[in-house]
Amino acid sequence: MSNPSAVTRTAPIAIAPKPPRRQNSYLQEAFTNLELFRGGSMPGREIAESVGSYTTRSLSPCESCQRSRFKCIVSEDEDSCIPCQASGSDCSLLNSPQPRKRKLNGDFDDSGKRSSPARADIRRRRQHQPSLSSTTGSSSFLEDMANVGGPTLLKRTLGLQNDRYSQYIGPTTDFEPSLINLSPFNPQDESLLARGTLRKVSDDDTFLLLPDSNTPGHEHILEDIEEIEGLVRPHGRKLVDLYFRIVHPAFPIIQKTVFLEKYERSYREFSPCLLAAVYLFAINWWEHDEELAQLPRPNIPNLERMIRTTLADAIYRPKLSTIQAGLLLSQRPEGDQWAPTAQLVATAQELGLHLDCTHWKIPPWEKGLRKRLAWALYMQDKWGSLVHGRPSHIFSTNWGVQPLTEHDFPDVEWDEKDVEEKLDIERGRILFGQMVQLSQILAEILDTFYSLHAMQNVTNAGGQGTHMVLGMAKPIQLKLKEWYASLPAAIRMDSTYSSISAPSGRLSSIGYLHLAYFAAEITLHRRIIRSLEATGSAVDSYVQHICRSAAKARLISAMDFVNRLNTSHLRSFWYFASKTNFALIGTFGSLLWATSPGREEADWYRRRLGEYRWTLSVSSKPGEGKGLTMFAMTMLDISTGLLKKLPEKPSMSRSGSVVDIGLGSISSSFANNGLLSLGQSAPATMSLGGFSGLPSADVSNAQSPLSVDSSDDEMYETFAPTSGMAGLAE
Repeated sequence: MSNPSAVTRTAPIAIAPKPPRRQNSYLQEAFTNLELFRGGSMPGREIAESVGSYTTRSLSPCESCQRSRFKCIVSEDEDSCIPCQASGSDCSLLNSPQPRKRKLNGDFDDSGKRSSPARADIRRRRQHQPSLSSTTGSSSFLEDMANVGGPTLLKRTLGLQNDRYSQYIGPTTDFEPSLINLSPFNPQDESLLARGTLRKVSDDDTFLLLPDSNTPGHEHILEDIEEIEGLVRPHGRKLVDLYFRIVHPAFPIIQKTVFLEKYERSYREFSPCLLAAVYLFAINWWEHDEELAQLPRPNIPNLERMIRTTLADAIYRPKLSTIQAGLLLSQRPEGDQWAPTAQLVATAQELGLHLDCTHWKIPPWEKGLRKRLAWALYMQDKWGSLVHGRPSHIFSTNWGVQPLTEHDFPDVEWDEKDVEEKLDIERGRILFGQMVQLSQILAEILDTFYSLHAMQNVTNAGGQGTHMVLGMAKPIQLKLKEWYASLPAAIRMDSTYSSISAPSGRLSSIGYLHLAYFAAEITLHRRIIRSLEATGSAVDSYVQHICRSAAKARLISAMDFVNRLNTSHLRSFWYFASKTNFALIGTFGSLLWATSPGREEADWYRRRLGEYRWTLSVSSKPGEGKGLTMFAMTMLDISTGLLKKLPEKPSMSRSGSVVDIGLGSISSSFANNGLLSLGQSAPATMSLGGFSGLPSADVSNAQSPLSVDSSDDEMYETFAPTSGMAGLAE
């Protein structure tokens, strides 16, 4: 969480030129290797090759270099500096500097800089290592030159600058928007103030840009990046390739072209926490590289320690890379704690990720990246709220992010000769977009049924609580039905899946989306079943039967889905909530077992849960799920252990227990109205509710939800609205 020694936002921040640095051998190597730039025009190389004929000004640097913290280098026969010439900026050396701004160029006392407490242990571990202090300055200069010109994609970004971070200026801060508009902005939409540099991205949105150098832990950045690289050396590039082959298509929160451009120049250009997160996450698929599979894995605990330490530091100078690292860390089974999610949401608000950036004056690719990151954070918050049972941190009243479109993804980020890679990435984009839409429906479920206010309203309704819940459930159930029905063929799990979605045995992450759908359905039906127990005899027995039959149908479909997962699914990337979503299926079955009115129905659920546990155990064997379903097995064992303490239920006639009522036993008038057409098609040997004739440990022949036309919505029309009964929609 946040460090109590954080730098106060309102403290004056002096903007001063960097002190001259000794050009050691590392710097000379950096100059000669300025082919970091790809393409024909390389201003950085021109600077490097002619460095001997230029001198560093002993006077104050120009305004552009001062703002960007570049080394201001001029030639004896030129009036402007080389960085301004390279970038095409107007150099203030051509004019007289303004006295008011020269006052900012005094010496700055570093004595007040605070250090992150998490650093103490790492500093002790490094006492035996050679000092990298001379390299730190050199690398910073190299990064400055990388920002001057060439094809780098970071020059005009807001959230990914090498040496500055941004803070969104909200409408109620000590900055008055009307006064901000009086400030003179240069052609780069920046204005230098005593507290930092204002960056105006639209008529209504302004950010404060501040130097990284005044934040805790900044002096350790290069040491951190070297230690991280040392933990995986010489396998860094292979891990990056694994990440973009397996994780990135299904979770596109990194701009692949930008990442690879920087990586080709130097790993030192990265935020330590992001580089560590990519390495750490990619190690999960270590065996999927033929060469790596023959070698021991890197020291994962040390890599985890480094990412947590460097991420804690990065919070004080937040950039888009900070959010990327936090989201990746949260995808690990051990990293989805709720408190860090709250910190991640707050950090994203500092960066303005909750705002509509459509018309901002930033590079188009950064707009798309911001939107993808914003929606990834939205998903993290909503699914975290579900799995942890906590109130969400993101509210629609303060969420201005526009829906994702195809333009929010890079045009081409695959090898055009690799057709399968192209299909993977295109399918992954559809998958990500559909998960965002499902997350919005989940948010509505949580707000409608699980907020403190909503739960209290149902309690206050007394005997009418179930009717109230069913009335609220109708529109949401219809949204789930429409969402599932509109899924593109490329991400469906049906009989055509093998030919459409997984060519040549490649991994597929579509499983996490379908599992999330069942988790959303179950979350809705759990609330309905609970309301039945609370209202008891106040609810008509036939209404109870309808509700429990619908719930049972969802359970069968969910178990069927898990039963159909294969190796290409289990070995792929799974969203962080998946381990809990697997468990929710067992929890839902346990709830239906516990609330069964008779012994026969309870026995049916007991057997189905036993079969589900067997499926989970098969899915978690080494080489496949790698423990993906272990958590669900543990929770199922806990639930069934508690269920053994239930008193024995009475035996009921076959017509009296929900599980034994087949479709044929319902009067023709109800059947014709579709009251029990739940959108589920059962095997020919089994009635929807009965267990007689059901193959012992196999429900894989049951069709997926909405694989046949559903008339669940007729349930809502069968009962008059005045009765309060709303029914269930598929």
